[in-house]
Amino acid sequence: MLKKGQEITTTIQSLAYGGQGVARVDDFVVFVRDALPGQKINALVTKKRSSYAEAKITEVIEQSPWAITPLCGHFYDCGGCRFQNLDYQQQLNSKSQQVKDLLERIGGLQHFEFYPTLPSADIYYYRNKMEFSFARKRWLTEADMKSGPIEVSDNPVFLGLHARGFFDKVVDIRECHLIPPPAIEILSSIRKIAESSALPVYSTFDHQGFWRFVIIRSCVFTPDLMVNVITSEFREEIAEKLKHELISAFPQITSLFNGITKSKSSVAFCEEEHLLSGNTTISERIGDFRFEISPNSFFQTNSRQVRQLYDHVVKLAEFDGDETVYDLYCGAGTIAIYISRLVRQVVGFEAVASAIRNANDNCHLNGIENCAFVLADLKDMLTNLNQVIETFPKPQIIILDPPRGGMHPKTVKAVLTLRPEKIIHVSCNPSTLARELAEFCAGGYVLKSVQPVDMFPHTAHVETVALLLRSD
Repeated sequence: MLKKGQEITTTIQSLAYGGQGVARVDDFVVFVRDALPGQKINALVTKKRSSYAEAKITEVIEQSPWAITPLCGHFYDCGGCRFQNLDYQQQLNSKSQQVKDLLERIGGLQHFEFYPTLPSADIYYYRNKMEFSFARKRWLTEADMKSGPIEVSDNPVFLGLHARGFFDKVVDIRECHLIPPPAIEILSSIRKIAESSALPVYSTFDHQGFWRFVIIRSCVFTPDLMVNVITSEFREEIAEKLKHELISAFPQITSLFNGITKSKSSVAFCEEEHLLSGNTTISERIGDFRFEISPNSFFQTNSRQVRQLYDHVVKLAEFDGDETVYDLYCGAGTIAIYISRLVRQVVGFEAVASAIRNANDNCHLNGIENCAFVLADLKDMLTNLNQVIETFPKPQIIILDPPRGGMHPKTVKAVLTLRPEKIIHVSCNPSTLARELAEFCAGGYVLKSVQPVDMFPHTAHVETVALLLRSD
């Protein structure tokens, strides 16, 4: 029987959803941090539960046959990537296996067509948005600790991505291979401006300080580039310095903002937006359609791969041009607009007012007249279902794209009450997807196919598209 503190020797068999290695010791499951499939390791058991244990590697005896050298020098410290040291095809294989296992184990689902994970066209520099955090504490690498005494500043300013497993320490990054290269040069300039300002970095411990976040959005299909430096208050002299130094050094910036947040949370979001230079929005394309993106707008992070995702939705729907489609959790209307020319009408439902405004603006921008967007709390949809049906025709197809936490049970019931011919479920969380697909199957639907899509190479995240058909 395994015990906490015990040393074990084992081989990693696979990767669990979330990224931990999976091993078995005397038929007992052990999850191992930072492990790769195929590694033979010595590990220390750090936690023991009735059905599993957790361990950390103390020695790699034999390296994985799929191990590769990571491109980024920050890889082993930074939380931005998880699997840059794992061959990309093996990443795809692992994601396929994770999704299939969760659907079978959690949902009890069987007898459906399962397709291998669709690879991303780009596996580096694919993100159109990155959020960076200021911090007073820098993550010390192994090399830092071996180099001797660490110099401590009276006003420490560090800017980068969070260290793995730490919300209060950042890796003070000098390179990143997830977002196009100009971002790191811009980040370096902002760091220098913050250092020279003598204003302190905000801390979530005492909720004091000025410098908070930097958000960089770099479009793929247009030349637009947005930079939003988020601080705790607006200071005219800082705003002028940001404008002068950043626009002089980086004339390719088309939108420069100083966002303000009073929130105590660690979410990179601003309640006020001060436009320092350029346009109030940037523009990105998905296929033939253009979308305006404001500082707080949600937009799919992988511009190239989102088209592949939406094209698969279109393929599954097999539109004949006469359908009414309900798009639940429609956000800024990207799916609704993408399919609008293929159907009679799309009705989008969304709980965030700003997203509804963005959706209507994007329809106007693209000359789309057959989309309607409804501001609604989707968990109350069942209560107001008669009103919805009186206003809009009943749908032949419903497209679902819920947040990571999944659908409210009442929303699932509302969809079952509407009884569309097809349900196309897009999910960023295969665990919640498994539960929801099981509920739909219990409610009179048959799961026909499942297609994972890799939107985020080198991470543990995977998008999944599932097709359900009404059984009668």
